[in-house]
Amino acid sequence: MVLFLLALGMQGISKPIMAGPASSEQPQLELPLQQKKVALVIDDFGNNMKGTEKMLSLPITFTVAVMPFLQTTKQDAEMAHKLGHDVIVHMPMEPKNGNPSWLGPGAITTRMSDEEIRTRVEAAINEVPHAIGMNNHMGSKVTGDERVMRVVLQVCKERGLFFLDSHTNYRTVAPKVARELGVPIAENQMFLDDEYTVKHISGQVRKIQQYMQTHEQCIVIGHVGVGGPKTASVLSETIPQLKASMTFVRVAELAHKTDK
Repeated sequence: MVLFLLALGMQGISKPIMAGPASSEQPQLELPLQQKKVALVIDDFGNNMKGTEKMLSLPITFTVAVMPFLQTTKQDAEMAHKLGHDVIVHMPMEPKNGNPSWLGPGAITTRMSDEEIRTRVEAAINEVPHAIGMNNHMGSKVTGDERVMRVVLQVCKERGLFFLDSHTNYRTVAPKVARELGVPIAENQMFLDDEYTVKHISGQVRKIQQYMQTHEQCIVIGHVGVGGPKTASVLSETIPQLKASMTFVRVAELAHKTDK
């Protein structure tokens, strides 16, 4: 458990694919403010992690991703809901690399049967009060496995949850399977704090601003935990500037609906 606490939020983070800069030969026009929507998701709530209170006090709309079966899972979910934030299940999933002990309890692995996967996903949803969606904690191996993701997403469909693909795997099958099953799907574009320094986090905020000059929406993931206080501090300082050029929305608003 000690190793898990130290590693929580530090492992399995990769940089999602971002759209490249616009060609100088085909400049893109800057979009008006009301069309620009950024959805901030903060991962790793549920274990009294560093930065929890400071993050929850931020004066913006964001989505709280709570890990199941931990010390403050229910407490954090209830507090987030009380403060008006959306709550989603931060589902532990097997990575391609890394120590399984980093995952925490109730994790999904590719060695499990369909029945065991279903049982664990249902239990995790039941464990997190007010959950309206789910995203993956780590999971670079699981999100690339169509059999496993089909079971996970089928349960999400049955329970009325959307799925946010954290994009820890460039070859994720989650969006494809979600569309086939008719599960609302959202996809992360950027991690704020894949490096835990103020300089890096501030640089990621600038990248959000640059990206939003030519895009209508962006989903960004940050974390409580080891770097949580730094992430919360940078956000607190930059929120006024960000709000001047974009609107913060719930990630559920950016989940693509399908017809099935």
